[in-house]
Amino acid sequence: MPFVQGQLLGEPLSVKVTTECAHCGEPIHLEVDSEARSRVVEAGARPITFIPNVNFSTLPDKCITDAF
Repeated sequence: MPFVQGQLLGEPLSVKVTTECAHCGEPIHLEVDSEARSRVVEAGARPITFIPNVNFSTLPDKCITDAF
């Protein structure tokens, strides 16, 4: 995700995600930036997005992606 890479590089980054609703199949276009802000690019769509809160100092998983 760009918020991890952007923080590591110290520069603003963003990513555009093009997907579809698992329920109705309508296209969804999201944008996430290096500050973990997300927005819906397509008007009319209102998907719910979230970033899991992971305590890295107590993470038992061997890989960070296992926590998600």
